[in-house]
Amino acid sequence: MWHFISEHISDETQQFFSCQKAERVSGGDTHDSFIIKDSTHRYFVKTRRYDDTQQLFLEAEGLKAIASSQTIATPRVICHGITKNETPNMEYLVLSHIRFIEPSTESYFTLGQQLASLHALNAYTSYGWPHDNYIGANVQTNGRMASWADFFAEKRIGSMLERLAIAGLWDKKEGNIDDIVTHVRNLLSLHQPHPSLLHGDLWAGNAGFNNKGPVLFDPAVYVGDGETDLAMAELFGGFPQPFFDGYHTHTPIEKNYQLRKPIYQLYHILNHGLLFGAHYIAQAKQLLDDIYRS
Repeated sequence: MWHFISEHISDETQQFFSCQKAERVSGGDTHDSFIIKDSTHRYFVKTRRYDDTQQLFLEAEGLKAIASSQTIATPRVICHGITKNETPNMEYLVLSHIRFIEPSTESYFTLGQQLASLHALNAYTSYGWPHDNYIGANVQTNGRMASWADFFAEKRIGSMLERLAIAGLWDKKEGNIDDIVTHVRNLLSLHQPHPSLLHGDLWAGNAGFNNKGPVLFDPAVYVGDGETDLAMAELFGGFPQPFFDGYHTHTPIEKNYQLRKPIYQLYHILNHGLLFGAHYIAQAKQLLDDIYRS
């Protein structure tokens, strides 16, 4: 495998590379991660058994989309492919190797500013993405829609609830999916936000810093409301306040964000319920109760 990947790296970079050491590193539930190097170069590589999901291809697509905005750094995609003449064949993604450093308060402030710049780009006129991709190990349903309320209610909340029901993790009698989708659509019906390119899975573990500044990775990109990235950034420990201060200096937050935040966070709690089970299902039901009472 490493000989095959080394040849692909050499072809893409126009610099000879021959893997002399492959060091397994931690990170990721859906793939294996390695740092590979020769005497002068090193790369970060993800591998997984090839299947028709092509999750690493979709990750590369997301990284390229964010990088092309020229607002915030991502690991550079060197190459992606599928090994041949192996059993099993492996899908791989080769990225530039980044040396991360401990961030300062100013680093988080800059990350907030740069994320706001990403969200402010005028490059899209509808919501969604041309095809489904992944958020962690789960499929993220996409397609394009003109109404943000329709998109988020159907493609985010409704789709995730249907997957939970199929997995036996959501009782439709206890929480009727059609009723929930209708309620979410109604709550968002007057909100037609600027269509922003989103990271899509913006928790603290998907951001890092090197000596040049912030770096985002492991995206679940689509076009939607920039507030959804902010809502995710407040979950699971969240980002420190300077991140939000930096964002707000570029793009002041709308007064009704606090009303929409639990709706946007619900999607990620449901996703975690599908991944990890009962604790997050209970949290999602409590959040739904709060949304219905608001």
